[in-house]
Amino acid sequence: MMVLQGGGVFWQIELAYQILHVQSFFQDEAPMKFFYQLFLITAIISSSTLSQESRGVLLDPLDLKQVRLTGGFWLERIETNRTVTLPHILQKCYETGRVDNLKIAAGLKEGEYCTVYAFDDSDVFKSIEAVCLSLMTYPDKELESRIDSLIYIIALAQEEDGYLYSPRKAPSQRIKGTIGPERWSNLHWSHELYTLGHLYEAAVAHHKATGKRTLLDVALKSAGLVLRTFGPTGLQIPPGHQEIELGLIKLYQVTGEKRYLDQAQYFLGLRGRGKELTGRDSWGEYAQDHKPVLEQTEAVGHAVRAAYMYTAMAELAAFTRDQRYERAVDALWSNVNGRKLYLTGGIGATGHGEALGGEYDLPNASAYNETCSSIALMMWNFSMYRLHGDGKYLDAMERTLYNAFLSGVGMDGKSFFYPNPLQSFGTHVRTPWFTCACCPPNVARFLASLPSKIYSTDGTNLSVNLFMSSEARVMVGGRPVGIRQETEYPWQGMVRLIVQPETSGSQFTLRIRIPGWSVGKPVDGDLYQFTGQGGTAERAVARVNGKAVVGTVEHGFLAIPGRWNQGDQIELDFPMTIHRVQADARVEADRGRVALQRGPIVYSIEWPDITHHSVRNLLLPDDARLSAIMEKDLLHGVMTIRGSGVGFAIDQKGSLQHESLDFSAIPYYAWAHRGVGEMSVWLAREEHAVSPLHAPTIASQSTVTVSSGRNHQAINDQIEPKSSSDESVPFFHWWPKKGTTEWVQLDFPNPAELSAIEVYWFDDTGSGECRVPRSWKVLYKVGDFWVPVYSTDPWGVAKDRYNRVTFETVKTSSLKVEIQSQTDFAVGIHEIKLQ
Repeated sequence: MMVLQGGGVFWQIELAYQILHVQSFFQDEAPMKFFYQLFLITAIISSSTLSQESRGVLLDPLDLKQVRLTGGFWLERIETNRTVTLPHILQKCYETGRVDNLKIAAGLKEGEYCTVYAFDDSDVFKSIEAVCLSLMTYPDKELESRIDSLIYIIALAQEEDGYLYSPRKAPSQRIKGTIGPERWSNLHWSHELYTLGHLYEAAVAHHKATGKRTLLDVALKSAGLVLRTFGPTGLQIPPGHQEIELGLIKLYQVTGEKRYLDQAQYFLGLRGRGKELTGRDSWGEYAQDHKPVLEQTEAVGHAVRAAYMYTAMAELAAFTRDQRYERAVDALWSNVNGRKLYLTGGIGATGHGEALGGEYDLPNASAYNETCSSIALMMWNFSMYRLHGDGKYLDAMERTLYNAFLSGVGMDGKSFFYPNPLQSFGTHVRTPWFTCACCPPNVARFLASLPSKIYSTDGTNLSVNLFMSSEARVMVGGRPVGIRQETEYPWQGMVRLIVQPETSGSQFTLRIRIPGWSVGKPVDGDLYQFTGQGGTAERAVARVNGKAVVGTVEHGFLAIPGRWNQGDQIELDFPMTIHRVQADARVEADRGRVALQRGPIVYSIEWPDITHHSVRNLLLPDDARLSAIMEKDLLHGVMTIRGSGVGFAIDQKGSLQHESLDFSAIPYYAWAHRGVGEMSVWLAREEHAVSPLHAPTIASQSTVTVSSGRNHQAINDQIEPKSSSDESVPFFHWWPKKGTTEWVQLDFPNPAELSAIEVYWFDDTGSGECRVPRSWKVLYKVGDFWVPVYSTDPWGVAKDRYNRVTFETVKTSSLKVEIQSQTDFAVGIHEIKLQ
């Protein structure tokens, strides 16, 4: 039996011994024959690709060939991923020119680089990885053949010395500045190393799935060039976008060659040291290049880059047991989890730089929460769990998994969100693909990998990390142990585990995660707390063969040591209380507000499920009764929460009115499947947090058209901004058009007499390129002509208030606002009022 690196005779003999026992264990279970064959293949491939030296992680997930889903919530989603999402993303890679880029680089097609971004190769590599991860559980010769065809193209595109980057072969004019004049000359933005990281991860997945080396050889050849090029006597420049570090660590795991691990550490060690090493100017917080990584304590900058880097740091700490990296990544995790995490488990408060915001800066409507950042955060949390073995990291991962992440992919498996806000005014729709298409293939590869994370082992004990109907075969104490899980989680709290050891009396400890939410703790720390009704949780009940277990919960796990026999059953019943959640008072956006959570699911109220289709005017009293109802025909089957609140509105006379409103809350992940409209996770519980509905006005009833741009409905939605830079409410802008003349037209249902206009300008000075206009004017329609209104008032361009202009009364069916933007800047509008 060949071993790529290390391993030794003892390892091969031990493996053969284990396989014999697995065969004996499975031989009487006909339904498991196929699963048994997968287990054998897994063991053989593991022995030929994973050396003893590389097995330094405290807790290993299972190989995908050792575990499969058997039903329940996640099986449907994994099946949709396999049958819909994988073919969809592959097709999009062809349709959008991503594969053509590689064909051009391979000399199989004439032309120049034909997509927008220089990192588009990575979408092909991620798609390959996603398919290969799926193949480990669900072999599919047709899909495998499609991947082989792509690998053939990739291998031809690789240069003789190992360099692989399709934009370099035939660059279009638009990307020449991005990629730089020569190799590695603009690593700040070129993504040359980023795309290689995804190549390496895809190569490892392909090798593990098929046993083939075709893509692995390409990856190792590329990695050889990287190792020869970057080092103390070579280039001392880090990757602009972190990812190659993770790919190198995967290569270390599959080959056992420590030089790949060392190179990952070398790249991490370059960040924040540009001036010191080469005189290079810092790339700043955006690229986590403002300080050496071991000195960083606050998570800043681009959220995906950051979380990929933190994942690499955690993996490095696990493999090397370098306490410096452990301390650094612990501090960063505490900062994110305690001050920068959304209730839905998303990160990235702002679209400006797709970045993490300031501490406790967690706006809802303008929350970015990129789907890729949720994936990166789950990767980081799972790596932290492997490093420390503490269930709090799985709690954090689970929060993201069921909420922020799952929102990012539609139930049809072929529509996606890029940002995932916690409040919407009807401006968000999932789309099949993006020009910057990092999210769809990232979703596909994470979903395909998910079953491997349900269980883990340190070789001696078995841990149950996630609650999903499944069965697995794992080596515990050198012998095969089967485990089956039956549950209707996350809707019901009952989890049944059936243990199937090879022989009766097998001794090991079964560790079962006790989720923080089940013991009254939504997150580790004080950023969010359960309060009011349901604030004090009942405790989970555990039974072994019907008898209550008095166990110790340590580090988030109930440890049950014992001698296990065939068919032993462990039952846990988690209390599925409806919890009200409040945020730390330092989170301004959530003051006076409350959210709902049941089990791991965070809820939202969406427009179809409330009177008047408005959520922003709803107040949920602390004493309002709430009940959970399973609705199997709604949104593929969801548990809803029903209750009553108070709706606030301002009538024609300006008086505040209120009425009782019934509502039904749905899981946040399921929003935006029934058309566009309002949605909110956080609900007012105090009157100051309510946004009352306003009586209809001439402006609000008008039909708005604009010279160009999207979201023009914000102009007359009657939602008041706090300032010109307020992005927590809808706004309209003409960016990226700068120094241009633009217009807004309001058409009225019936001719109206008008004598005044008020305009509240949008201006994002400090974060964007929108400014108040240079000038503006108003025209009204007379027949087929537009005539300027007459006014002696100044045409105001002040920020943070309405600019009112009175004019001689006109009667018209349409009004037009003509706006001249400043040179080098765009212009935008929050709201227009008419009188």
